[in-house]
Amino acid sequence: MAILHTLLLPLLATPTGDVPVTFDRDIRPILSDNCFECHGPDTSTRKAKLRLDIEEGLFSLRDGRQVVAPGSSATSELFTRITDAEPDSRMPPADSRHSLDEAEINTIRAWIDQGAAYEGHWAWTKPSRPEVPAVANSTWIRNPIDSFVLARLEAAGLSPSPSADARTLARRLTVDLTGLPASVVQVDAFERGELVEALLASPHYGERMAQHWLDLVRYADTVGYHGDQEWRMWPYRDHVIHSFNANQPFDDFTIEQIAGDLIHESTNEQQVAASYNRLNMITFEGGSQAKEFLLKYASDRVRNLSTIWLGATMNCAECHEHKFDPYSMEDFYRLSAFFADI
Repeated sequence: MAILHTLLLPLLATPTGDVPVTFDRDIRPILSDNCFECHGPDTSTRKAKLRLDIEEGLFSLRDGRQVVAPGSSATSELFTRITDAEPDSRMPPADSRHSLDEAEINTIRAWIDQGAAYEGHWAWTKPSRPEVPAVANSTWIRNPIDSFVLARLEAAGLSPSPSADARTLARRLTVDLTGLPASVVQVDAFERGELVEALLASPHYGERMAQHWLDLVRYADTVGYHGDQEWRMWPYRDHVIHSFNANQPFDDFTIEQIAGDLIHESTNEQQVAASYNRLNMITFEGGSQAKEFLLKYASDRVRNLSTIWLGATMNCAECHEHKFDPYSMEDFYRLSAFFADI
């Protein structure tokens, strides 16, 4: 923990006018913790019709003053309110259970005075390639990632750990790719540079990789409700294992999972792949309402598909507008309509 704390010290320093402040890293967390409850996406708790979670709200005009005036904290209504000496005017309100400390106020001041550059949610921002930092011990570098790691270590006065021996590296490799410990023969193969290809060609590779995928798609051999009766989904499991071992392209894998049965002249394997759509909990209980459970099934598929393929959770939008991701209830039920007849 001491080493971790040392590595994080550069990130914990209070920004000054000379230290670049970024919205996503430095400002959004402050606003999210202290301001979004009353000035965020939730229409039921929003006050003064002001949103600080979106660009339009942050830079809007309020009674002739800009909420955030880029380059001028002195004329920014936001900064004026968080530093107001009058308790009745100061934000956040005294009865809100929130307050900004001096470091947070200085961070906001620095951001505004530096031009108040806005950043959208990091997940929707196109990645940019940063410059590779210069390091003192360039002989340690094998790829650009090493440069970033070593630069942080050198800044903290630390040196890289010594290289692991062949036995340790072989064990890491076999556990990662097959879930099994390395044998003596495999350690020897590693030293000869032959182990990686052998593991990728092993049937155990597909079994290992399939474990992670089956967890994501909530695979089970039972229905999940009340009696938890057997629900034979093992052909789907075997298909996933085979797909990994065959090194199937992920775009083909995706299409077949979601709609393999709709492919023209689909094969048995493609139809089995579409069993992904039947991995949700299911009930055959006599008192269950068919239409109610069709809706439950469709909603479950939306939640799972969005998590896996969109990299975002749409769960919240099932009942209300999403609190922080750009999804509405309308989006949720439009997507669920694709699964309504399954």
